[in-house]
Amino acid sequence: MRLSPTAIIILAGSAVIALSFGVRSVFGVVLDPLSTDLGWARETFSLSIAIQNMVWGLAQPAFGLIADRFGDRRAIWLGFFVYVAGMLLATLGFAPWMQHLGAGVLVGMGVAGTAFGLVLAVVGRAVPDEKRSMALGTTAALGALGQMVLPLVASWLTGAYGWQTALFAMTLVLLPMAAFIPLLKTPEPGPDAVPEPALPFKAMMAQAFGHSSYLLLMSGFFVCGFHVAFMTAHFPAYVTEVCGSVTLGAATLSIIGLANVMGTFVFGALGARYPKPYLLSMIYALRAVVITIFVLIPPTPITVVVFSMVIGVIWLSTVPLTSALVASMFGPKNMATLYGFVFLSHQIGSFLGVWMGGRVYDLTGSYDVMWWIAVALGVASAIVHLPVRETRVGAPVPA
Repeated sequence: MRLSPTAIIILAGSAVIALSFGVRSVFGVVLDPLSTDLGWARETFSLSIAIQNMVWGLAQPAFGLIADRFGDRRAIWLGFFVYVAGMLLATLGFAPWMQHLGAGVLVGMGVAGTAFGLVLAVVGRAVPDEKRSMALGTTAALGALGQMVLPLVASWLTGAYGWQTALFAMTLVLLPMAAFIPLLKTPEPGPDAVPEPALPFKAMMAQAFGHSSYLLLMSGFFVCGFHVAFMTAHFPAYVTEVCGSVTLGAATLSIIGLANVMGTFVFGALGARYPKPYLLSMIYALRAVVITIFVLIPPTPITVVVFSMVIGVIWLSTVPLTSALVASMFGPKNMATLYGFVFLSHQIGSFLGVWMGGRVYDLTGSYDVMWWIAVALGVASAIVHLPVRETRVGAPVPA
């Protein structure tokens, strides 16, 4: 059976995201053993991961602009090479500055060039409006498979051979990405297609940042970054501490990744039928409720597994909805750049979630304060998304 050009793009994009996001997810697994081996406070390597998240966010609009102006694949190739360099430096990082530069700056830039921001923009351009949410959800869901598998592999390698071997193995895992990047080519528009005009950068920025729904979307996505990055970096260590099992700690990210596949696909499909802002509001409200219940009951292996499964369903289900909203508001032509700025807000939240997690733990000896901050932010984001409108900028808003 011969695949259509759109199907090839979705599958290739899913593979790139799976490798990129899967490798990135292993840093939470090596946080504790790396810190113990090098005699560092947990905050030190937490700062490296926090820098990674911040640089990812700061670099995302730049990579988006490169993709929109010079071609998607050129931007993704750049991200690939920087990512590999960062992982190699992280493998050799015996000093804090080496981890801050490798695992932090370079990996952050690499993920910006190879993960959701650019790949979903390619997919978004390849499908019509009515199919976009479903296609983005499918790509993001398949891309989540990397997080399901690689943390377990990294945990086993760390336990058997040490954190350096684990990070070097993850560097090698990135290499097959080079086979999929050439396939990310947007199909040529049909003869009846109406070309979308490209806005100058200043006009595009003025249009976006003068649009209240875009600003609300940015503020809400900040919370997603805080939640996901805090739990990715610190949840394995938290589970190891409260349940006494390193294996279970690493397995939580894989359980989350497995549930995320289903959740992202389902919410991507729902986004084609129901208002995306209301779906986003529901997701953040559910996060607040689920975290509250988890914090209030005594932690056991069973509650940890159940929590991981439930939170996984609403883990990255925000991504296809948020990216589809950007395309709905401004069209797919400048989607990579404008989604990049929304994602910058996400990564500011990620930086704070990771760094504050390490800082609060070192000061208090627990993550309790962080969990309650996550609950409060979930409620705030649920409220913020209610007034968001997904109508195209310049179109009349329905009464």
